[in-house]
Amino acid sequence: MNKSSEPLLTITEVARRSGVMASALRFYESRGLLHSIRVGSGHRRYPRSVLRRIAYIVFAQRIGFSLDEIIQQLTGLPINTAPAGADWRRLTATWKTRVQQRIAELERLNMNLEECIGCGCMSLEHCGLNNPEDIYSRNGCGARRWLGDQKIVVAPGQEPD
Repeated sequence: MNKSSEPLLTITEVARRSGVMASALRFYESRGLLHSIRVGSGHRRYPRSVLRRIAYIVFAQRIGFSLDEIIQQLTGLPINTAPAGADWRRLTATWKTRVQQRIAELERLNMNLEECIGCGCMSLEHCGLNNPEDIYSRNGCGARRWLGDQKIVVAPGQEPD
C-alpha cells in the first residue's frame, strides 16, 4: 500500500486540486503517467505528490510536448513520491528551446495571416504572388512557409519569390 505516511487523496480531490478532470487522470493512469493505490473498495487513491507530477504533465503539454514525449521524460522518476528539485531541473532543461521554437512558429504564422497560410495554400488571390506554380510543394507537403522552410527547390528557369 502507501509505504510513506503521505496522505492519500481521492480522484475527486486530485481533480479539484490539480484542475484536471477525473477522466483525464484515469487516462493518464492508463498511459502509465500516474499510478494510484487501490483501497479495499477498489477506489483509486493517490499520494499527494501526484499533484506535482500532474502539474508537470499539464505544463509540458502546454509547451507542446506529446504524451509519448512526456512519458519518455518521466521514465525513471519515482512513481509515488515527489521528485527532487534536480529531477525537475533536468526535465525542464529542454523546455526553453521548445518555447523558443513555438514562439518563432507563432511569429511566422502571425506575419503570414494576411497573405496566406504558408503555401500549401489557402489563398488563391495571393497564391500567384507568394507561390507561383506551386514551387513550395517541391519541399514537401504542408504549409512550407509557415513551418519556416526557407529552402526552396526551384526548377531550372524559375525564380523563387
